[in-house]
Amino acid sequence: MSEIPAKATSSEDTSGGTAARDAAGPLGAGTWQSSPPGSMYDYIKVASFSIGPDGLIDQWSRRAAQLFGVSAQEAVGKDPIEAFVSTELRERGHRKMAEILDGGEWTGVVPFRMPRNRKAGAGGPASGARGPHVPDPHVPGQYGPAPYTEGIAEVYVMPTETESGEHAAVCIVVDVRALRRIETDLAASQAIFGQSPFGFLLFGTDLKVQRANRPFAAVFGGRADDHRGRTVHDYLPRGEADRVQAALRRVLESGESVTDMQLVGPAPDSAERRHWSINLYRVHSGSGRPIGVAGLATDVTRRHAAAREAAHARRNLALLNEAGARIGNSLDLETTARELLDVVVPGFCDLASVDLYQGLLAGDESALNSRSLADGSAELRRVAAASAVADVPYLEASGGDGVVEVGAVHRYAFNSPCADALRTARPQFVPAASGGLIQSTLAVPMVAHDTVVGLARFARTKGSEPFNDRDRALAVELAARAAVCIDNARLYRREHERALILQRSLLPPDDPEASGLDIACRYLPGNAATEVGGDWFDVIELPGHRTALVVGDVMGRGLRAAVAMGELRTAVRTLALLDLEPAEVLSALDEIARGLGTPGSPSSPAPGPGGGVQQATRAARRAGDADLSEVYLATCVYAVYDAVTRRCTFANAGHLPPVLVEPGEGALMLDVPPGMPLGVGGEPFEEVEVELPEGSLLALYTDGLVESRDHPLDEGLSAFRSALDDPSPALEDVCDHVLTTLDTHHGEDDIALLMARVQGLPADAVGDWTLPREPRSVGRAREFTRAQLTQWDLEPLVDTTELLVSELVTNALRYGEGEIRLRLLLDRTLVCEVWDAGLVQPRRRRARDTDEGGRGLQLVGLLSASWGSRRTPRGKTVWFELPLPDGDSAAVDPTEALLSLY
Repeated sequence: MSEIPAKATSSEDTSGGTAARDAAGPLGAGTWQSSPPGSMYDYIKVASFSIGPDGLIDQWSRRAAQLFGVSAQEAVGKDPIEAFVSTELRERGHRKMAEILDGGEWTGVVPFRMPRNRKAGAGGPASGARGPHVPDPHVPGQYGPAPYTEGIAEVYVMPTETESGEHAAVCIVVDVRALRRIETDLAASQAIFGQSPFGFLLFGTDLKVQRANRPFAAVFGGRADDHRGRTVHDYLPRGEADRVQAALRRVLESGESVTDMQLVGPAPDSAERRHWSINLYRVHSGSGRPIGVAGLATDVTRRHAAAREAAHARRNLALLNEAGARIGNSLDLETTARELLDVVVPGFCDLASVDLYQGLLAGDESALNSRSLADGSAELRRVAAASAVADVPYLEASGGDGVVEVGAVHRYAFNSPCADALRTARPQFVPAASGGLIQSTLAVPMVAHDTVVGLARFARTKGSEPFNDRDRALAVELAARAAVCIDNARLYRREHERALILQRSLLPPDDPEASGLDIACRYLPGNAATEVGGDWFDVIELPGHRTALVVGDVMGRGLRAAVAMGELRTAVRTLALLDLEPAEVLSALDEIARGLGTPGSPSSPAPGPGGGVQQATRAARRAGDADLSEVYLATCVYAVYDAVTRRCTFANAGHLPPVLVEPGEGALMLDVPPGMPLGVGGEPFEEVEVELPEGSLLALYTDGLVESRDHPLDEGLSAFRSALDDPSPALEDVCDHVLTTLDTHHGEDDIALLMARVQGLPADAVGDWTLPREPRSVGRAREFTRAQLTQWDLEPLVDTTELLVSELVTNALRYGEGEIRLRLLLDRTLVCEVWDAGLVQPRRRRARDTDEGGRGLQLVGLLSASWGSRRTPRGKTVWFELPLPDGDSAAVDPTEALLSLY
């Protein structure tokens, strides 16, 4: 049974059938008319074929050829069950066919198959062409090797009769997959219209609204159905509506989508201007004919507002970045002011100027604390000015008071906004003069460290946008950055001469380094009202991966106190290198401090190997009858830390106690007997040994950190301990946190802070052996040394170290007493120590050519970077140190070193 097509019009109706229906008028008898686009048959392809009384296909429609991929020539005369049903379903299929040919009717879903090289819906070959082979059910073996694909069809089989009255049948077939696609499309359409949070419209080919969803109706009022039949002119101003109308027509005709079309218009019942983003897409029927345009509308008003804010923020950020890069490159006050104006003109304003206090420029620090600053009437000097307007090169001093040129000294009137800005340290808007070119001016005080140093003025001419609150905040930030740089330049000029004296005697060179310790330190001088103080600190590396930590404070002020501090620091370093115990170091320093106040005392009283301590003692005795005010008193805490044992020995001369922070614990002050200050004399100093846990924090400081007029000592110590509870892993951050938390800006005294975090040597970096007092211990010492250095991957040092270890162990056997202890320490250098119970210190001498001995210590001194000996509670220790190989420098050949001794 073939299909009967509808009567076609002379040309394709792109209007979706609307024009055709309107032209034809009402439907009547004998009227034929095409279905409009979107008809059911555009989406569902219905195929049909007829079956004769013999059960074979006798008619095959073109839709059937498209569905099954088999032409009429191939299908007619074939058994449909054998041709299109799989083997396992054929028996049931034949029974159903027999029932139908007996007059039955059946509807159901049937799996079918078709040749694999044909696709359902692809259509069969043209008339007369030979298509793929359709197996003949009567020929054996026809179905074996043929490849097939599977499909599912919904079938309606109705009985028919031939002219002779025989039973036949007609089959109506629909591809189930097409039905599923329609269901999916309907579900997606319902989701878009019913659940989408955006406004959705469907325009017909007449560009009228056919459907709208609820979010769209919520914006423009009414129910969704109320918008049917409306046009875009019902929603937008005429100009915007014409744009959308043209876009709709263009999309409908060309099929090219429109994305992110920006529209502006008022919302219903509101004068507020809204911004929308419109996306337009052409919609097609199942046969591919255009049936309208879909529109998606999104309210982007907030996005536009955010974009404007972002643009302003980007501009502000760009100015701040430029300010950070260009302002403060010089420590000159005038240059820094000009750098500020180079940034703001013309990017931020049209005119600008910078005024700084005349007293600040003249170096009169006391002028910054005068009463004239409090009322804003102090003299200012215009140090910089810039203009992007040729007609207005300079800003006036105040409204109508005349133009102030660069270099001129002037005052602002007491009641002027500029004077008010200087008094209150708050920016002020300056009213514009009537008839002038300037329409908006900002007066911004330049504040650094709570001190006003000057005034920056920014102006915009007519035609530019007036300053707003956002601009005022940016101006304050720019002025603050410049003020900090100007204040830094001022402080640099003030401290320059002091730094020349103190930098050579106060701080350790570069960043202090110590074995087993992470060091951080800070030194803050007093303000301009105070003279140079005598606070100091030091970090001294000692043999055996030990470190001496020193913090001291010379009482008094002025240059003499600073010189005394420098001499004491030099003496401490000298005594520390003699490897004395902490109490002995402080005792020697006490005698030296007593000698500093004596007229004619040595300028460098630090003791040396030749009896410097005795000289200082005699000088102190000569000063015994002198007035106590002439004696320089100083407090000092001296600590020696051993990175191997993680034990630290303290001695204190009247100084504030050290503070220890153990991991997971609060800060506590160590109980170290304070003793008398240096220079008093007559009292011995006590030592305290403390084991420092791994990761603990040790802090040494001077009283300027914890004491001021406004904060008593107890309160300052409590605040210091609380500040040290900060769990920051970076020691530099801990230092900064302490200085930020405590009141360190009072400027009444210098501040010295030395902090050390314990990082003891790991166990695998220490080799320790006890050797019996017998000759074979020399060989065993070499074996231990070679094995340990090999384990540490220090093969280049094996020969040299073995040779030097042999010399030290041999000396211990010959001249020492008791058991011998050999220890190797690996950190930034390799240290070897040989211990014995003898008290006699080794002495290096120059061996003559004929001497058979005396060259051992010469060899040690020649091959090692340094060597020495020190006393211990149970004898002495002789040590040497070797640098680690860096891959570039060649190690010293022991053979060549031996030959050089002769």
